[in-house]
Amino acid sequence: MIRVIVVCEGQTEETFIRDVIAPLLAHQHIYLTARLVPTTKGHKGGALSYFRVKRFILNCLKEETETVVTTFFDLYALDNEFPRFVESQTIVDVYQKVAYLESEFKQDIAQENHLFSERFIPYIQPYEFEGLLFTDIQKLIEFETDWRRSLAALQTVRNSFPTPEHINDGYDTKPSKQLENHLTKIKYRKTLHGPLAIQSIGINNLCEQCKHFSEWYQQLNQLGSA
Repeated sequence: MIRVIVVCEGQTEETFIRDVIAPLLAHQHIYLTARLVPTTKGHKGGALSYFRVKRFILNCLKEETETVVTTFFDLYALDNEFPRFVESQTIVDVYQKVAYLESEFKQDIAQENHLFSERFIPYIQPYEFEGLLFTDIQKLIEFETDWRRSLAALQTVRNSFPTPEHINDGYDTKPSKQLENHLTKIKYRKTLHGPLAIQSIGINNLCEQCKHFSEWYQQLNQLGSA
């Protein structure tokens, strides 16, 4: 049995891990628990400062010597105090950018204890969780009848980028804003529609189109054979 703590950015990611990813990996005796970083008193998730993130992750790693810790953070609006964040802004390719940030993140955590490097798998989603929903627009719009009229517009957005993970970091063009702009009569609800849409899209389809997500998911799968 392998225990994995997934430190999530917010409730949407927490629900996604709990309802979608955890049941899939449980069949391989890999048990995921999603956790949110405490922010202000009585609140968790959102507006994550790197100071809070690092302290929380280190505490998780110290809890049990066999537990693996990973993350699920968005690249969009990532705190600029993350290691080498400023330097990462010169990297154009989004996959190279997140790989660089994850590498520096891992090194910073390992400075506390080099053994942590073996149990820490940093993951930063390009650019937002909502980008994953653009893997299959047809599946997404099935949840609300009124959304069907937005099929063409959302498909145009998807076709404008090489992959769903390339839908970008502009305030007016980021994935969540695209959903907000086009799904108007019945609003997209992150914690409800997001995980449901991913379940409908299917993990295999997601991995085929979303390279960085696929690499992370396969890393978690491989823990069972380590």
